[in-house]
Amino acid sequence: MKVCKFGGSSLADAKQLTKVMDIVLSDPARRIVVVSAPGKRDKGDTKVTDLLIALAESALSGGDVEKPLAAVVARYASIAADLQLPDSIVSMIERDLRERLSSDRSNPGEFMDLLKAAGEDDNAKLVAEAFCARGVKARYASPRDTGMVLDGEFGNATLNPDSYRRLARALSDFEGIVVYPGFFGHTADGRVATFPRGGSDITGSILAAAVRADVYENFTDVDSVYPVDPRIVPEVKRGIDTMTYREMRELSYAGFGVFNDEAIFPAVQARIPINVRNTNHPSEPGTMIVQTRRVTPGTVTGIASEDGFCNIVVDKYCMNREIGFGRRLLQILENEGVAYEHMPSGVDSVSVVIHEKNFDAAKEKRVVQHIKRDLAPDAVVVQHGYAILMIVGEGMCFSAGMLAKATQSLASAGINLSMVNQGASEISVMLAIRAEYRATAVRALYNTFFGGC
Repeated sequence: MKVCKFGGSSLADAKQLTKVMDIVLSDPARRIVVVSAPGKRDKGDTKVTDLLIALAESALSGGDVEKPLAAVVARYASIAADLQLPDSIVSMIERDLRERLSSDRSNPGEFMDLLKAAGEDDNAKLVAEAFCARGVKARYASPRDTGMVLDGEFGNATLNPDSYRRLARALSDFEGIVVYPGFFGHTADGRVATFPRGGSDITGSILAAAVRADVYENFTDVDSVYPVDPRIVPEVKRGIDTMTYREMRELSYAGFGVFNDEAIFPAVQARIPINVRNTNHPSEPGTMIVQTRRVTPGTVTGIASEDGFCNIVVDKYCMNREIGFGRRLLQILENEGVAYEHMPSGVDSVSVVIHEKNFDAAKEKRVVQHIKRDLAPDAVVVQHGYAILMIVGEGMCFSAGMLAKATQSLASAGINLSMVNQGASEISVMLAIRAEYRATAVRALYNTFFGGC
């Protein structure tokens, strides 16, 4: 059995939805279809999820809801009309939206989740109807009825582990094609809650793990995972054929945009192979993400980069002899709710790399004050404006000279390295540079490790 997930761009209009149905019907093993809300039809368009957010915000502020409601309904009506589906499906969607709008608004986060989830939920009902119109046995599956129970806060919910057992049992009873809405589930007391960013990817990954799928196919708008960001290196043409979960995790951490790295965790944990494919080019094999693969020593799988980092540098003479220094430093960050990314150290100094989005000016001031008070350093400095580069590949493990090639590549491009950190697994190297040199550095590394091909 295959679980396949289709993103918003794959379901933006009737033409795209027809492609999706053709893909699903071309392989009898594709039994569970996870859908996102309709995405942008062109660059100037608006995603249905964004239309729903605007609708919810208008309702919460006491504004007019008819105009934003009509905009949402019109998107579904356009798809239904082009597919010659009965008017009843559009009427059902409008009734559903109005019912959600009439819900309690005393908890804005809960109300927002309820409205946002309508994008996937109503689209799943429409997609199931479209399959049936083609004479295919298909049905919509409700997260509530199948046992997708979530814990945690609205907008950032996590799966209750007992859900796997319930989902496996519920989905085993379905015949034909199951169309399942992504992005949301229900709390134990029946309230709608959504996953964070990459929510439909998370749903697909969960279902693949629950039913022990042979493959989790994630259809998007790219032919494969590329070894470098095409926006920085537009001449890159060849994608990655096969990569490991570890490689994907390392690359996703540093900005690889195909996956939110946490979204694939359920499938990774269950060791389900993940196949990234293109809805618009279904004949392309895409990229397989697997537990292990054969590697060629001395090779790199991908280069990722992300800016927006800062560095806390703490100096103290004989720091290495002061037991608990590192623990107390990290405790200060924990008390402020700040996660760290890397922590390279020397004998008398330690650096803590932090994403600036989690470290505003007020937190920075408090952290520095606490470091000075609790650790009595000789100096503490916060340096802003850094980018992180990740060079990743199973072929790097036990291969001499990989770091030398990287540093020589940057030196030849006139780029100074601020920090180097190699993971314990030896499949990745982190390099920190000034953010303004990020694009130049990525191009230099790409030319070095991939020969510019």
